[in-house]
Amino acid sequence: MTIGDDVEKGRPDPIKAVPVRHPGRWVGAAVVLVLVAMFVHFLLTSKALEWSEQWEYLFSEPVLEGVRNTVWLTLAAMVGGTAIGIVLALMRLSSNPLLSGAAWVYLWFFRGTPLYTQLLIWGAIGTLFPTVGIGVPFGPEFKTWETQALINAASAAALGLILNEAGYMAEIVRAGILSVDEGQQEAASALGMSRAQTMRRIVLPQAMRVIVPPTGNESISMLKNTSLVAAVPYAELTFTAQTIYATTYKIIPMLVMACLWYLLISSVMMIGQHYLERHYSKGTSKGETARTGLRLRGGGGGQ
Repeated sequence: MTIGDDVEKGRPDPIKAVPVRHPGRWVGAAVVLVLVAMFVHFLLTSKALEWSEQWEYLFSEPVLEGVRNTVWLTLAAMVGGTAIGIVLALMRLSSNPLLSGAAWVYLWFFRGTPLYTQLLIWGAIGTLFPTVGIGVPFGPEFKTWETQALINAASAAALGLILNEAGYMAEIVRAGILSVDEGQQEAASALGMSRAQTMRRIVLPQAMRVIVPPTGNESISMLKNTSLVAAVPYAELTFTAQTIYATTYKIIPMLVMACLWYLLISSVMMIGQHYLERHYSKGTSKGETARTGLRLRGGGGGQ
């Protein structure tokens, strides 16, 4: 017997690892699979969906026009709402109590009343303000227009969505600005940068990683909120579907067709949101963790 034999005999037996059983996971997976199979079966066999009827109208001119109106309303609401929201956020952060108070009142009203009610008011804005004009405040007017002729259905729908969205974007932008450390603003000021330069070059670029995710969610929400402009009324996607089934009496097929269009557009928006978030997360701890993982998988970082 050698020393090597003694060492071999002294070694413990290999550990026989037994995987932990997770029966709950298998039960949950089975339930999900059954539900998915039932849903697919319903889609393929339900006569109420009438896929042939949907296909007939899916790419018809009225529906495509409704899709275009939905898309441009969403873009107008988000661009206009974001621009006004930035101004409101800066007003809220101002040390001037008049500016801060005015911004607070704006947010209080537009966030505290239903969007549908606001759109109804915009649809009847001519009753509230029969004319609009340019002139001296509380004095003579130099030029006057009839409100109903100046603000058509498209303008009323866009204005209602923009002004409402500005109230929510203001709080998103304000939260993003407050997330940036004040020391960076003080450092920029010490370097001689103006307040506007500091906001544009230092604060907003860093605040974007906080602003982008909720802004993407707001954009998708706005896509769906465009269906409320039927209160104006204005022919967006849902209103167009309602117009069609008012004559064909095919209610469910037309509403499902509208849902398919909404799902398609929102899916494209989600993809864009993903890439924007990834772009603005560069330099953060999350991005560094991902890069470190890539270096480790690549063989030790080149050493």
